[in-house]
Amino acid sequence: MWAADAGQRGRLGAGGRSIPRRRLLATAARAGSAVVRATARRGHPRGPSPGRARDLGAMAAAGLRPEAGSPQWAPAEREPAGAAARQGDGEDAPVRPLCKPRGICSRAYFLVLMVLVHLYLGNVLALLLFVHYSDGDGGGHPAPPRRALGPQPAPTPAPLARLEGIKVGHEQKVQLVADRDHLIRTLSLKPLLFEVPGFLRDEECRLIIHLAQMKGLQRSQILPMEEYEEAMGSMQLNQLDLFRLLDQNRDGRLQLGEVLAQTRLRSGRWMTPETVQEMYSAIKADPDGDGVLSLQEFSAMDLRDFHKYMKRHKAESSELVRNSHHTWLYQGEGAHHVMRSIRQRVLRLTRLPAEIVELSEPMQVVRYGEGGHYHAHVDSGPVYPETICSHTKLVMNESVPFETSCRYMTVLFYLNNVTGGGETVFPVADNRTYDEMSLIQGGVDLRDTRRHCDKGNLLVKPQQGTAVFWYNYLPDGQGWVGDMDEYSLHGGCVVTRGTKWIANNWINVDPSRARQALYQQEMARLAREGGADAQPEWALDRAYGDARVEL
Repeated sequence: MWAADAGQRGRLGAGGRSIPRRRLLATAARAGSAVVRATARRGHPRGPSPGRARDLGAMAAAGLRPEAGSPQWAPAEREPAGAAARQGDGEDAPVRPLCKPRGICSRAYFLVLMVLVHLYLGNVLALLLFVHYSDGDGGGHPAPPRRALGPQPAPTPAPLARLEGIKVGHEQKVQLVADRDHLIRTLSLKPLLFEVPGFLRDEECRLIIHLAQMKGLQRSQILPMEEYEEAMGSMQLNQLDLFRLLDQNRDGRLQLGEVLAQTRLRSGRWMTPETVQEMYSAIKADPDGDGVLSLQEFSAMDLRDFHKYMKRHKAESSELVRNSHHTWLYQGEGAHHVMRSIRQRVLRLTRLPAEIVELSEPMQVVRYGEGGHYHAHVDSGPVYPETICSHTKLVMNESVPFETSCRYMTVLFYLNNVTGGGETVFPVADNRTYDEMSLIQGGVDLRDTRRHCDKGNLLVKPQQGTAVFWYNYLPDGQGWVGDMDEYSLHGGCVVTRGTKWIANNWINVDPSRARQALYQQEMARLAREGGADAQPEWALDRAYGDARVEL
């Protein structure tokens, strides 16, 4: 009866008028939704099923209430199999839930899932940040500083670049400045020697000369006598050991050529066969006067008489190994912009690491007056157990009697055109073999640049702005310094007319890779701690940094 009344009333509106079925169903749905919301506000954990909500909405629209004993929330009843067929008769299909209450689509499950996803993403992001700041990724953000665990070993220096000569006369182009190309021409393969015309502009050459004159030049000296005696005494050689050192052919006799060949035993005086025989006569070392000393004659000689003779005899400038004046020009930070530009040009030319070029010797400027010369020599010396490199001795705690200039490369600049003489000679360039004794034959000493310069294998004529450069060492096969290249023997021919100006850039490398690495590390530390005051001796040169010179 309850259902019948509900159905009868559901078809009549107020005043007994007929209400369309679709409007009645819409009204019932809205009423059912209101009942659901009211029930939810009372705290029911579960809402009515969609079918029950529709029935309640229909009852509310008809003004009926459910019986007291009927359950408020009955589970959804299964629809008969033919229910779907009635949808075509104008009735709406029942609304099915997307998922069961408390299933995997519930809000609680969704919240838990989102929390887990955020935790996972947070862990991944934290791991990426940890890796980035621990090892660095090569980007612009520096890694956080680490606590030092003690003295860190010096990093191994990079391999040394070396140009290929290919063959004599080979030419290759290189861009050393932005506005033009330079030509590199191979002059010899032994030593590996190149020429670069126009390396310096004329105004740059004049500026270098002017800066050298402003600073002042001093007379070039080769091992003063006092230091020579001290060095000889520190060698702790007896006369028998010294005789064996001089006797290169091991025949038990010292010929004049063997004595002259030992350039390391000279005191800055250029020895000729005439001067050696004169010395023998003065100290009575050669009783028979044949110019040859036996072991017995050499053992009877008092070396102190030799030192006394050298002190008494004042040598003329023409008798010196080197007759010139020179000074040094700073090229580091704060130097004149032209000096900095030249150093950067040398860096591009040699293709060596910047820290090696920047930590090398400053530029040496040399003036040879008329009659000036420099007998044939090598720019770098061999490193024996009793020697150490001049530049790396600053960081070594070793006490050795001798030091030598370890110059891997020489870059020589001609600053003017010489009126007469002044060539650079390479006496044994591209010789098939090298024998030190063969340099002196038949009364001709190929190292004598005053008398026999024209007999050398290769002569380079000075031309303003031209640079020549060569390697003083052979490669060791592992990208570092090997044995000294004896073919790099060279000298400055005597200037017969006018004045000769040159400049040298020497690239210093210690044959010991470990010592070179320690030196670079220590110099970098001093630069960081001392700043501009780390090299006070170059304060005068820095004062020229802003100088404007009209040349």
